[in-house]
Amino acid sequence: MSAQDSESAKLTSSPVAEPRETALLSEVATYYSDKLAQHGQSPRGVDWNGPEGQTLRFQELCRVIDGSRPYSLTDLGCGYGALHDHLAAKGHDFSYLGVDVSESMIQAARERLRNRAKVRLLQAGSPDEVSDYGIASGIFNVRLGRTDAEWRAYLEQTLDQLDRGSRIGFAFNCLTSYSDADRMRADLYYADPCQFFDLCKRRYAKNVALLHDYGLYEFTILVRKQP
Repeated sequence: MSAQDSESAKLTSSPVAEPRETALLSEVATYYSDKLAQHGQSPRGVDWNGPEGQTLRFQELCRVIDGSRPYSLTDLGCGYGALHDHLAAKGHDFSYLGVDVSESMIQAARERLRNRAKVRLLQAGSPDEVSDYGIASGIFNVRLGRTDAEWRAYLEQTLDQLDRGSRIGFAFNCLTSYSDADRMRADLYYADPCQFFDLCKRRYAKNVALLHDYGLYEFTILVRKQP
């Protein structure tokens, strides 16, 4: 389906957030709004160490995209819109829906992308339309005071949203449970890559790739729902 067709394809229904999930998203929004206020529109403003790591993450996530033809994309947890910059620099022809729970992030993205064509930005926890692809970069890392069980439930619910909101495929990344123990932080969530590979294979698609070889303490999973 073309990007133009996908722009008009709306999600027929969106689950109503539970009070616990609403509180969790509010905590996340506050955390990232504070980062943006401290560091501005920069990788540190979305809690990355620097531009090299951010670019490397985008490269791995975007392996799910066929950039040789027009497409539509949902960037879930879009921050200030850096993924749009990355794809535009590659010359891709795409429509972009940026979704973020932080009002400050959405305002920053509107400022940054105000002169770009085929861009829509939404302050929300989930997309309101179906795109060809969905990307979630870095949104599963900072659990703050939540337990492993609470954060795992939120992660799985969000993957379900990515699945419902994407037609061709989606990609996401997580910090890895294979990280060095002495470098792991209590406020971060370290996921078992094998468990999430298995979940994606069983729940979403037969064609799933696990990328764990790009030099960061994390992994990326690509879910291809169409060949």
